[in-house]
Amino acid sequence: MKPGITFADGKTRFTVRSPRAEALTLCLFNGETEERVPMVRAGECWSVELTGERRGARYGYRACGEWRPEAGLWFDPAKLLVDPYASELDQPFRYDARLSAYGVDTAAILPKAIVGDLQPVVPSPPLFRHGELIYELNVRGFTMLHPDVPAPLRGTVAALAHPAVIAHLKRLHVSAIELMPIVAWIDERHLPPLGLSNAWGYNPVAMMALDPRLCPGGVAELRDTVAALRAEGIGVILDIVLNHSGESDVLGPVISLRGLDDAAYAKAPDGSLINDTGCGNTLDFGNPAVRELALDTLRHFVRHCGVDGFRFDLAPILARSPGFSADAPIFAEIAADPLLADRVMIAEPWDIGPGGYQLGRFPANWLEWNDRFRDDVRRFWKGEAGVDVLATRIAGSADLFGKDCRSVNFLAAHDGFTLADTLAYEHRQNWANGEDNRDGHGENFSWNNGVEGETDDAEVLARRSAYARAMLGTLFVSTGTIMLTAGDEFGRSQRGNNNAYAQDNTITWIDWANRDLALEAYVFSLAAWRAERVSAFTRFSEEGLWQRLDGVPMHPGDWEWPQTPGFSWHGPDYGFRIDRTGPEAGPA
Repeated sequence: MKPGITFADGKTRFTVRSPRAEALTLCLFNGETEERVPMVRAGECWSVELTGERRGARYGYRACGEWRPEAGLWFDPAKLLVDPYASELDQPFRYDARLSAYGVDTAAILPKAIVGDLQPVVPSPPLFRHGELIYELNVRGFTMLHPDVPAPLRGTVAALAHPAVIAHLKRLHVSAIELMPIVAWIDERHLPPLGLSNAWGYNPVAMMALDPRLCPGGVAELRDTVAALRAEGIGVILDIVLNHSGESDVLGPVISLRGLDDAAYAKAPDGSLINDTGCGNTLDFGNPAVRELALDTLRHFVRHCGVDGFRFDLAPILARSPGFSADAPIFAEIAADPLLADRVMIAEPWDIGPGGYQLGRFPANWLEWNDRFRDDVRRFWKGEAGVDVLATRIAGSADLFGKDCRSVNFLAAHDGFTLADTLAYEHRQNWANGEDNRDGHGENFSWNNGVEGETDDAEVLARRSAYARAMLGTLFVSTGTIMLTAGDEFGRSQRGNNNAYAQDNTITWIDWANRDLALEAYVFSLAAWRAERVSAFTRFSEEGLWQRLDGVPMHPGDWEWPQTPGFSWHGPDYGFRIDRTGPEAGPA
């Protein structure tokens, strides 16, 4: 019997997995009134069938059993628990210390799941194709300040279907937008005392439940938005977090899996939580039940929303038990699934555990975020890397992927400096995060071009603009898929904050009113140029000619000279030129 909710013969069946519980209760809510219905064990699951189709009903679970956390037993009937298979919630999660306190009833402070009216769609083949442009965006921050989006829509998934948003995406020739997490998350417990909240969403609780702040219309809102974007030729990729949950470490809340089946979390031999994610816990993909939850989550978003694919946060976790393996079961299970086999799969190929950096080691049909491209492009334009390094990255990073060219090339992402801040700040400025500027990457391969931070110096601003254009030109001529983070096309800044996960404010909200229109127009032109010949960027042509800037063919010695300032390349379908002395880069 599978977990979740099913309808048959005018009845509704509730099923939840909890192998070591001694009793399970379904809790139905009508306002503040709670009705408790005993459930019956069926193997590792518990189930109960009620008359009527209970669509729209609010519910949760309570589990009875032993409270012995050191043994992975967290059963406390005072704790209301969110269904791991919930698809909608009646309110967002709010961190509260009572969620961790044994014996304290949490029904009044925990979201209730809603029995959804899920209507399947017929999934169309993904619109996105390798070599095209992915546009990464934070749903809330992307439209909170957008002047053309009606105020009630701002910050929501539905806003992405607004004509003004679609027009911008089409001028960039975006093939797919990649949405930072939109499922319900909870703040890390250190944030509320600082007056901060999680703005990125990388701390989920129920993997399928859409966050009511971002998607107040639930599954229907996401489904309709995906359909509206697809009608304009734009796919949707979900950034999804299956590596940990917001229940954190042993001091964290008991709100879902921990109170039902703590065996979902990976443990060291002494029983302590493995923390290969840096978030307090790690989901154990050696556990078939965890893989089943992950696969059902992916199927849910394809079956009911029609998404093109997924980007997996800290993706090596999917293949750990405990060490990474390219032959891990999850990869074969995804490849064999009729709903998932043709979807776009993108790995963030690192975590913080032993052997956690796995760039280039995912299955041949997966794309991978290539941080080596980001770092080496920055190093080249900063003057710390040679033309040999840059050419390798532009040509598809064959040293990492062979001829498969599975690279997702990017200059900046949500995590780290924006492109503009890469050229304006030598050091991170994360003071607003409340951690004494200790958090975030220490090495960003950034430089300030003479003045740290904001300035009115015309010469400094001109240098920054030239380098921004050169770096964007480098991205758009590179082989592989390219990714642009929303706002980098017109110079967005986070004021030097390179870890702005806790800044749900104007630090992360895109400033549409003050964007650099000249830079934006330049990127539009680059995007149009690439779109006309995009098929040529799926594999680097061996028929091209590498030349020095003076037109002489490159010789082995030219690649080794650190003073070589650039090169040009001329292939059968396009050419480009790179000149660090300009600086300039782009189509030739």
